Amino acid sequence: MSSASIQSTALVIGGTGPTGPAIVHGLEARGYDVTLFHTGRHELEEVAHVEHIHGDPFSNEGIRSTLGERTFDVVVACYGRLRTIAELLVGRCGRFVSVGGAPAYRGYFDPTRFDPIGLPVPTGENAPRSSEDDDGKSYRVSRTEDLLFKHQPDAIHLRYPFVYGPRQVAPLDWSIVRRVLDGRSAIIVPEAGLMVETRVYSVNAAHVVLCAVDTPAVAGQCFNVGDEESLTTAQRIALICAELGHEMEVVGMPTGLASPARPLMMQVQPGHRVLDLSATREVLGYRDVVPARKAVKIAARWLAENPLTPSSTQEGALEDPFDYFREDRLLDWWRSATANPPDLGYPNEPGFGAYYSGPGTSRSRPDTRI
Repeated sequence: MSSASIQSTALVIGGTGPTGPAIVHGLEARGYDVTLFHTGRHELEEVAHVEHIHGDPFSNEGIRSTLGERTFDVVVACYGRLRTIAELLVGRCGRFVSVGGAPAYRGYFDPTRFDPIGLPVPTGENAPRSSEDDDGKSYRVSRTEDLLFKHQPDAIHLRYPFVYGPRQVAPLDWSIVRRVLDGRSAIIVPEAGLMVETRVYSVNAAHVVLCAVDTPAVAGQCFNVGDEESLTTAQRIALICAELGHEMEVVGMPTGLASPARPLMMQVQPGHRVLDLSATREVLGYRDVVPARKAVKIAARWLAENPLTPSSTQEGALEDPFDYFREDRLLDWWRSATANPPDLGYPNEPGFGAYYSGPGTSRSRPDTRI
């Protein structure tokens, strides 16, 4: 058999979660013979046709015993104990593409790590990473990246933000969708819902992985992952309500008061989490497969048609109590507290200065023409 007839091989570690099928199908379209390595606890019809090897991808022995001495042209590590996988596959793969998380960045979960408070906007790949004095989870993510490149110096590593879309194990937007399905007339959010966050639709995340597979000349780098448009919380809520045909008032409160929104926001301090995608676009050639505004609607519709069981383990993982009695107490108090703001009696209302004379302005403005 000539070498030209030998099919290239790809190992996908994971492969049955939100991004897995799109990665598998993309690799097949590129001519790879794909093997999945996962626990076997969760199977999907979409990838049932490829080879599956089952084992524990979170332990040294599980990885060693499952993979044996096999080699692969490409390894895509989306799951499991990455630092161990990288070490055990030294010299046994031509290309190594791995998936980690944006919590590698200092302050991703705790923006008070910066003074003034807040992550850099946008957060680029060269932003400060979590260190030993950060929370344990963030530091482990950062430390894993160091060990990855120690063992696989030519790897491409992708930093995922929160992923949304079908089959997401912990879908943050369920905090919105369930309130829509339950007929809630209002939802509490921090800072008027104006905080901006980069998230990524599962199909788009898979496309970044495939772009990395297609771009071997930039090995040894990290890249941010995300939808090209970063939406505010209020925009996500509006899109979900429009898709599901429901009206729901967005009630903004200071972050410290908006405790019912913590499961949705996954942060306790106000601040934006916007990833810089410049390198991902310019170097990897990434463009959204599905624009964010459309993707949010697709994901919401899927959740509405495949709802989490109330009080299930999966819903419990979100730590959203859906305690509408207490939410209504907070809403009633807030509305009462803000119902009658004082008349400040300005002789002239504060305006926009010399640069704006649009709707709502009544005073003449100076001529600012040059």
